[in-house]
Amino acid sequence: MTEETAEQRLRRIATARAAEAAQARDKGALRRSPRVAADGPRPGRPPEPAADPAPRAARRPDSGPAAGPAAAPAYGPPSGPAPEPEDDWDEDEDYEEESPSFLENVWGGVKEILIIAVMALVLSFIVKTWLIQAFYIPSGSMENTLVRDDRVIVSKLTPGPFDLNRGDVVVFKDPGNWLGTVPESREGGPRETARRVLQFVGLVPDDSDDHLIKRVIGMPGDHVVCCDKDGQLTINGVAVSEPYVRQGDNPGGGKPDFDITLPPGRVWVMGDHRSDSSDSRFHDDGTGATGSVPIEDITGRAVMVVWPVDHVTWLSVPERVYSDVPPASGQPAPTPASTGATG
Repeated sequence: MTEETAEQRLRRIATARAAEAAQARDKGALRRSPRVAADGPRPGRPPEPAADPAPRAARRPDSGPAAGPAAAPAYGPPSGPAPEPEDDWDEDEDYEEESPSFLENVWGGVKEILIIAVMALVLSFIVKTWLIQAFYIPSGSMENTLVRDDRVIVSKLTPGPFDLNRGDVVVFKDPGNWLGTVPESREGGPRETARRVLQFVGLVPDDSDDHLIKRVIGMPGDHVVCCDKDGQLTINGVAVSEPYVRQGDNPGGGKPDFDITLPPGRVWVMGDHRSDSSDSRFHDDGTGATGSVPIEDITGRAVMVVWPVDHVTWLSVPERVYSDVPPASGQPAPTPASTGATG
């Protein structure tokens, strides 16, 4: 056996390394997918660098060039680092909202209160003009049904949608200087102005400077006589017993008797405190034409006492009081008052 020379040994080592490299390349080709392997180098040709079969992963504009080896084959596991997920948040935009300042919060609360106050005033004015209104009782002419300083609620739906009837307690405008000259209020300044404004919108009871409150006794066409031999009123020939007349008073109130027939569209009114009420009796000429009240001057019917608390009650008349009174024959029905009448 001849000894291996140094040159032969070097060649043997080079050949072995070349064989190992070829074997490594063959193993790598087997791992590729069939499609990639089909595109591999053909025999007799030098190997070509593998093309990137898949598009590079999307990168953020500010992330710089991608690092690491090329993307993995389409059907193989990724050989490089996983691509970063897309981030929809724009770091350049400021989405932080500034919280409102203390003054803005205060002004917002004030605006809300003002809006509520205005709406309340408008609603109160609408209710006072067309539905109900509060009135203040300044005298004792309706005792004991109503006493001085009572506050009553008046329905403006009567007369109108609801019929006016005998026995109703009504508020009406002064039909002919019944109140005389009403003294002007001595109170002035902002307080009086505020009171008048609140009365106008309906938040304060009307002080009845130009209104009166009485009870309807006779309807248009009725023949009302005071009094018969028993001291009672008669309406269309039927005597009526009046439980609302103040105790100690008689139906005539100690005043001169009368015998009248009411003209169309007018009613006869009297106070429950007959001896202390300046009503139709005191302003009539004996025919019923001057002492009666035009229905169109009636503001509404008093339905309830609301103040003071111990006087709270509904105002109604027992049906039996006028149930036997026949209607006036040959007379037109009462004409409704204008719904626009205000106090």
